[in-house]
Amino acid sequence: MSILAALDFHTGEIIANVESKHRSREFIDLLKRLNAHYPAHATIRVVLDNHSAHVSKETMTYLASRPGRFKYVHTPKHGSWLNLIECAFSKMARTFLRHIRVSSKEELKERILKGIAEFNETPVPFRWRKFNLGLV
Repeated sequence: MSILAALDFHTGEIIANVESKHRSREFIDLLKRLNAHYPAHATIRVVLDNHSAHVSKETMTYLASRPGRFKYVHTPKHGSWLNLIECAFSKMARTFLRHIRVSSKEELKERILKGIAEFNETPVPFRWRKFNLGLV
């Protein structure tokens, strides 16, 4: 199973899809969810690594169909510390995924989505410290 997720820095909400693979089409499905989730006038800044699904021809075609809607900010290859969603994945592994037993992929998917929904009941917004993006 692959968790494709976005962490909203302003609200702390996690928007996620659980898929059997992490290909361009699954990533585009996540982008479509983000597109539907946010107001049409908003620019969606996506901080992500250079995974092939994120920069594929199929993904670039989707992004080109929504000019100005998404802005990519790529983390340096050596700078995984910038990828804050990894912190959320770590929290998942240490909490609701720890020591679980499931009988099917579908049950695993349900458990992951339930855990994310529970996180979203009391989201924790991320606050940058000693770093100014100049966006406010």
